Amino acid sequence: MGQGLSCRTREEQGLFSAVQLGDLEIVEAILKRDSSLINHSTVYDRNSLLHIAAANGQIEILSLLLDRSVKPDVLNRHKQTPLMLAAMHGKISCVKKLIEADANILMFDSLNGRTCLHYAAYYGHSDCLELILSAARDSHVSASWGYSRFVNIRDSKGATPLHLAARQRQSQCVHILLDNGALVCASTGGYGFPGSTALHLAARSGSLDCIRELLAWGADRLQRDASGRIPYTVALRHRHGACAALLNPSSAEPLVWPSPLKFISELNDDAKALLEQALMEANREREKAILKGTLYSMPSPSTSDFGIDDDISEASETDLCCICFDQVCTMEVQECGHRMCAQCTLALCCHNKPNPATSSSCVPLCPFCRSDIIKLVVAKVKTENDIDSDINSSKPRKSYKSWNLSEGSSSFKSLSAVGSFGKMGRGSGRIAAENELLDKPLSLDT
Repeated sequence: MGQGLSCRTREEQGLFSAVQLGDLEIVEAILKRDSSLINHSTVYDRNSLLHIAAANGQIEILSLLLDRSVKPDVLNRHKQTPLMLAAMHGKISCVKKLIEADANILMFDSLNGRTCLHYAAYYGHSDCLELILSAARDSHVSASWGYSRFVNIRDSKGATPLHLAARQRQSQCVHILLDNGALVCASTGGYGFPGSTALHLAARSGSLDCIRELLAWGADRLQRDASGRIPYTVALRHRHGACAALLNPSSAEPLVWPSPLKFISELNDDAKALLEQALMEANREREKAILKGTLYSMPSPSTSDFGIDDDISEASETDLCCICFDQVCTMEVQECGHRMCAQCTLALCCHNKPNPATSSSCVPLCPFCRSDIIKLVVAKVKTENDIDSDINSSKPRKSYKSWNLSEGSSSFKSLSAVGSFGKMGRGSGRIAAENELLDKPLSLDT
């Protein structure tokens, strides 16, 4: 009997090793000899074959096990599912296969009460994060549990996926979560320091990229944790000087993504990316002004870093924005066809941000014809070849400059009055004057 038990143990060990290494032939051969081994698990962690396949990205073996009716939500010793382990290790193909097999994305482990969304955010696997969020949006979770509630789901210590991503310096995951409705000012329970926001946690970890994302989405620099500390104090305590400079309440306020506006939800991905690019470029100019002359000054990013310079070099003068006369028209109001650059579009949106005290939001107006901006799309930049084609065409061509109104127009007065966003041309490299009020040089000995 002892010899039989020993042989069976060796058979199990061989099966576990074959699954881990992805040796499909050996796995099939062992299971053919003893099909009951398919439900066995490791001695200590109680990891099933499905857990091992998912954690190691062995998609063929994982598919084989699912085809043989292995439950996708089998639990190990810590009540972790194979989906959690796949998300932890960034095995996107296994995450996709498990979701297709109806794996439950709402299950919590027993270690920290975390879901697969927490795992993807903590370990910085943005592709897995997006896939899980997409599954939540298109499944019963959205209807029965609520999509927004899922995005802001808390672990046993009150940490949301956004808190974990900010603490671990995962800026891409921070961006994805904010873009999907994560609450930027939500406080933790017992995770980190009680009452910490994602901005506190990013300040503690010293992640400038995470701080940029959070500030651009409206994170409050004055929000205090349970001990009364603001993120600026946390950054100073952990000696992250550049982060502290940006978080200093006396420094210039950053531009904030105008997400509450109705038309933002109508943006396609390309148009939204252009506006976000313009916003981040403006905030980088603000950062340079704040950090200028300090130990943390940073080089100025070239215009080509933002994907604009190449289009400008080949663009016609008629494609220049008729508001700033400096940038190429990259955004188009779909209803009326009027164009402007991304920077001026963003200035228009920030100028018309809704008042939180009112229930209705103010839809921005086209500065040329005063019609509501319902939908924005990316405008095609005309090159010299396009112009030659238009000249040879019998159809009369309308110049964008003919849409421009007089200098005394109320439309342009309203745009020129925007205090949060100034002219940002290729040669200017400046933001609005009110953002040039700099704080005194920081001392880390404070």
